[in-house]
Amino acid sequence: MTDATKSEHTTPSHFIRHLIDQDLASGKHDGRVQTRFPPEPNGFLHIGHAKSICLNFGLAEQYSGACNLRFDDTNPEKESQEFINAIQADVNWLGFSWSGDVRYTSAYFQQIFDFALQLIRSGKAYVCSLTPEQAREYRGTLTEPGRNSPYRDRSIEDNLDLFLRMQKGEFADGSHSLRAKIDMASPNINMRDPVIYRIRNVHHHQTGDTWKVYPMYDYAHCISDALEHVTHSLCTLEFEDHRPLYDWILNNLSLDSLSAAASELGNLDSDVRYVLPQQTEFARLNINYNVMSKRKLKELVELGLVTGWDDPRMPTLSGLRRRGYTPASIRKFCDIIGMSRSESVVDVAMLEHCIREDLDENAARAMCVLRPLKVTITNFDKAAPELLQLPRHPKKEIGNREMNFGRELYIDRTDFEEVPPPGYKRLSLGEEVRLRGAYVIRCEEVIRNATGDIVELRCSMDTATLGQNPVGRKVKGVIHWVPSDTALTAEIRIYDRLFVDANPDDKALGDFKNSLNPDSLQVLTGCLVEPSLGSAQPEECFQFEREGYFCADRFDSRPGALVFNRTVSLRDSWTK
Repeated sequence: MTDATKSEHTTPSHFIRHLIDQDLASGKHDGRVQTRFPPEPNGFLHIGHAKSICLNFGLAEQYSGACNLRFDDTNPEKESQEFINAIQADVNWLGFSWSGDVRYTSAYFQQIFDFALQLIRSGKAYVCSLTPEQAREYRGTLTEPGRNSPYRDRSIEDNLDLFLRMQKGEFADGSHSLRAKIDMASPNINMRDPVIYRIRNVHHHQTGDTWKVYPMYDYAHCISDALEHVTHSLCTLEFEDHRPLYDWILNNLSLDSLSAAASELGNLDSDVRYVLPQQTEFARLNINYNVMSKRKLKELVELGLVTGWDDPRMPTLSGLRRRGYTPASIRKFCDIIGMSRSESVVDVAMLEHCIREDLDENAARAMCVLRPLKVTITNFDKAAPELLQLPRHPKKEIGNREMNFGRELYIDRTDFEEVPPPGYKRLSLGEEVRLRGAYVIRCEEVIRNATGDIVELRCSMDTATLGQNPVGRKVKGVIHWVPSDTALTAEIRIYDRLFVDANPDDKALGDFKNSLNPDSLQVLTGCLVEPSLGSAQPEECFQFEREGYFCADRFDSRPGALVFNRTVSLRDSWTK
């Protein structure tokens, strides 16, 4: 049984795997599977990109192939090294490794330029001197054909001369463009003599000031795939109407020249047959209560509506990481949502389910009191606090943590009601409750300050109830607590969904920012956590018992200044 055949039995199947299996069976690519992940470095990656990452790198792993990380850096005005670094970090964090060195479309600029010269020489491309506004007018509409540019019939010699002068920097931005000569009456508007090069007199982060003309994405992308000898070029559905252009460009270039360039770059072995890449589209990931537009996410950052691209409320991978999401949970999520060609919206609760499931299995338990209320155990008569051993996980043998139980401790203020409502199962005056891992206590007296606020509870403990109830004894509830002598102060950040509407992009809502959740972040200071959390490492995750899942902030938390972010609640409160 081949590795490819094994993959059918070990991973969920979908139409792209079926396609690859068919190609392997027919020998189309000589047994090769070569994919690529081609992000544009103009922002941070979001959860939608995780689907593409898991698909491209995952297929390469499953079929013993290779996946390139290639930055589509054809638009230097919007790109930066910060975004390049962040994207590499995200791919690595998800647990994937790219084949060879990081690649850049800009590394192929000379070859891409030479192929443009080839199209001009074969009469398949021309320099157009329409302004951008005029070109849009000539392009036509979805219901009306376009009109030929008055510059469409320039001679090959004139086109070559003008294009070379464009590269020399003789012309201003927007004064000329290079267009493919296809069909201005095509029903597919992408085939109406699309621009393949435009003048940009800007500095490029990789090539400096070498280039004065830059290729358009549709033109550069397919050639880059061909130069890297990609077998399966996987794109989201918005590129389906661009596929005819992808094929037209490659089919109108010399196959021998493409093959020779791939070989010269070291991407084609001498014993491997050269075959053009094939573009296949799949449905992008849409999740409710989120926006998946990099432009809109950038707007939130630039307007200061979030603290940055890695704000834990953002759907960016950096934001999810900082919030406490794990690579395993995101990969699981991408696995269970499946792969199809039909657009749909995934419920964010599915993503939250994946992280809950992961953290329930793997996160150590701890106790945190968000709103401390002092409790004095009036009948604690030992000279020193009693040292209790509590398990770090209820189902896994990962050791214990130590807690002092003494005369004074703290519970959460929300766990006490002087006059409890019906069905109340926490502490109230004259009633009993168990302290997690410790004793049953009874509230005997409520102490108030001068303004009438409750500042202390005086309770008695049943010394026969450590860790268990005597026969015939029933206690209604269990609450968490921390010791007063060794508890540590922490800042707790309670994150909620960034948007209150399931579809923030709904035009009926107006601007998507109208849907922002004003309560998406609540910062609690003066919280108390058990002493075992003093050694919490950045990004380490915990279940704060009865409060939710939290992680130590990867940037702000350190010994002596603990900061924990709530990853997700113990259960979905939005369905109530």
